[in-house]
Amino acid sequence: MQEQIKKLLQAIQQGKVTVEEGMEQLKELPFKDLGFAKVDNHRALRQNHPEVIFCQGKTPQQIKEIVGYLAKNSNNILASRASLEAYEAIKEVCPEAEYHALARMVVVNRKPLQLNKGTILVVSAGTADLPVAEEAAITAEIMGNRVERLYDVGVAGLHRLLAHLDKLRKANVLVVVAGMEGALASVVGGLVSRPVIAVPTSVGYGANFHGLSALLCMLNSCAAGVGVVNIDNGFGAGRLAAIINEDAR
Repeated sequence: MQEQIKKLLQAIQQGKVTVEEGMEQLKELPFKDLGFAKVDNHRALRQNHPEVIFCQGKTPQQIKEIVGYLAKNSNNILASRASLEAYEAIKEVCPEAEYHALARMVVVNRKPLQLNKGTILVVSAGTADLPVAEEAAITAEIMGNRVERLYDVGVAGLHRLLAHLDKLRKANVLVVVAGMEGALASVVGGLVSRPVIAVPTSVGYGANFHGLSALLCMLNSCAAGVGVVNIDNGFGAGRLAAIINEDAR
């Protein structure tokens, strides 16, 4: 945002833009009204990261227009819950965009951020939890964090987790992704001294209630230092982990 204002002032000084035109552009700095969406231009100032596009429920054309606008003002763009059709639409305005099919995320990373000191460790209970785990990991990565992964170490085979105690304890923040009964978050929380962000997934049989059982178990964790985000909310967990890791030890 500051760069946009500087460029605008320079354009006015150089006579490329009139004062009246500059005033009109300033009106759009808080947000840009595209008719079907109001793109928040001030989010980077408030939260140190630009707006992220949630693609689910949007048409490919709407996504394309939003990305096309963001691409003019931002080096890095993140689109979550993106289908292949959404990715193809984004490629039309951002040919450098990359699609992470498992996580259903589109990433434009023109200017990678300087890495924070600490490491974020994303842990998954099972392979079926990987889409949500990868959503968290990719989110944290594009926000300037060193991310490590530890997958398929659920409580059904606890020795798989205990074999990686050093990695667990070296992490500055841990994101633990689990479906079924969601017990892995409590186990990890009892092994480490750092914040644990628990992510319940909708993976499980009928009584899992599409992730509700994992959510309730994580909320009732007996391990201290465990916080919980919504069901399947890998993006929210990755963003929260990135905020915590900004103050890495």
